[in-house]
Parts: sequence; C-alpha cells; structure tokens
Amino acid sequence: MAERFFRAEVPAELAGQRFDQILPRLFHGHSRARLAAEVKAGRIWLDGQEVAPRALVHGGEQVTWKGLDEPVVGDRPEAIQLAVVFEDADLIVLNKPAGLVVHPGAGNRAGTLLNALLHHDPGLAQVPRAGIVHRLDKDTSGLLVVARTLPAHTALVAMLAARNIHRRYAAIVNGVPVAGGTVDAPLDRHPSDRLRRAVREGGRPSVTHYRVREKFRAHALLQCELESGRTHQIRVHMAHVGHPLVGDPLYGKGLRLPRGATPQLADALRGFKRQALHAEHLAFAHPVTGDALAFDAGPPQDFLDLLDALREDVDHGRA
Repeated sequence: MAERFFRAEVPAELAGQRFDQILPRLFHGHSRARLAAEVKAGRIWLDGQEVAPRALVHGGEQVTWKGLDEPVVGDRPEAIQLAVVFEDADLIVLNKPAGLVVHPGAGNRAGTLLNALLHHDPGLAQVPRAGIVHRLDKDTSGLLVVARTLPAHTALVAMLAARNIHRRYAAIVNGVPVAGGTVDAPLDRHPSDRLRRAVREGGRPSVTHYRVREKFRAHALLQCELESGRTHQIRVHMAHVGHPLVGDPLYGKGLRLPRGATPQLADALRGFKRQALHAEHLAFAHPVTGDALAFDAGPPQDFLDLLDALREDVDHGRA
C-alpha cells in the first residue's frame, strides 16, 4: 500500500487545545482512535517534529501525516442516481436529495451516497470516505462537495477546518422571529439520547447566523449561515431559540397551525415528515487551481409546495 503525505494548518481558533484532540477537525473521515494511534506511532508531526499527544497547539502550525492510502473497504458500488452540479478531475459537487443517507452505518450499509459515489467513480475507493469531506443529515437536501483525489481531499478538509468553505441554508421554522440574529451556543451530545445533540456548557463552540426572508402567520422562511459545522447545528440552535424547524422529528415540538388555517396548509404541514432544511449555496476556492467556485441549488418540490401553502394561507387570512 502506497504512502501519502496529508498536510493541514492548525486554525487559530483551536489554539490551546491538545494535539490529539484537534486532529479529527483537520483530517475528516478518519476515526479518533486511528489518528491517536498514528500520533503515538510517530507518523503525525507538528511543524516537522514528533510531539506528545497532549502537546498544546498555538494555531498556525503545520501538521503533516505520513499516512497510507486507505481504500474504502466493505462498501459496494450501487447504481443510485446522482444530481451532479459540477464535476472535474478533482471535485464533484452534488445536490443531495432528502432521504439519502451520506455515510453507511448501523442499519444503513447500502443505499447511501457513498455507495452511489463508488459506482459513479470507482477511483473514489482510494480516497478516504470515498471523498466525502462534509455531510448533510439524511433528510436535509442540498449541496455538498466530494474530493476525487487525495490532494483535493487534504486541501478541502483543511479549508473546512479553517472555515473557508461557505455554506448557506434555507429553513422553514415554527413561529415568527421578530428579526434575524445570531445563536452562539456550544453543542455536545445529549446527556441521555445518543441520537440527539444539545446546547451544553463546555460543548464545542457553535455559531449560527440567521436572517428572516419571509414571514407567514405562524411560520417563517429563514436564511441560515454557519461559522461552525456541528452535527444538527441549525436544527438544535433554532429549537434553542424557540423556533424549531418544521417537520423536525428530533427537535420539533409538534404541529403548529395558525388559527383558521386553510385545509391546504393543514395538509401540507401534516404531510411534511422531515426537517424543512435545504443547503442552497456552496462557495469555496478550488483546492487545486485556486479558482473561486460558487454553486446554488433551489429547494426540492416538497419544500416549495410547503412555501406555496404558507403563502396561500397568508392571502386567505387577509381576505
């Protein structure tokens, strides 16, 4: 198996943290256990030198990992249709549909985006996690980027850690915020439910900015932008400020209908069984050429149908 060098720079915001604890932020797609073992084996260096796992970083250091190519093992290609927005020798940008799991896991060994990618490009078996550097929840739709080569993967992971990949989301929430705002609340695993995340003191710093695009009688369409990219971040943060996403099975608080809602709106809300969240915009510098890239994808039809029902309900209430 061939050796490859993976390189990344320690972002300034990680200053003061332990070397072994920051590595999963720099090398997405690799387990904490494997990275810790590689540090102990002297294969991951900080500024060209071996350091103890507990060494503290200051920000700006260069991390080099003399790792082995690690093909995807045990995951088989599947002919699942992909909505490819952009593709070149280094990248694939996809518009993921709601309902598609990104990574195989317990109970989802097949029918995932990873399986589809291995069919689309068999060479992705030689890239960690088949090139997937960030994820979307199963029932969140929208844009994500996949690296087709190890150099592109290494560069994109570093860009993600340095917050140089811009992502914007559209969300439909319960309640009507007075105005936009920022949610700055640390996130961690829920203390009793392994499927959930929660705002917890001592959790990982997490910041979400949101702006109200459109107000309805008991709901709103928001634009959300992330400073960090934690699991379920928008879903948890919006629930934390009293505006959970419509249809969210984990963080929602049940069906909310405005007084005298139209039958169309009642049916649309009852029938919307996933979080109303769509990754609509993705922008970053090409990891090889440095060219500025930006992509947009409109929401899927179920999201648009719900918006239409909300707008019709507003018109009905004015009549």
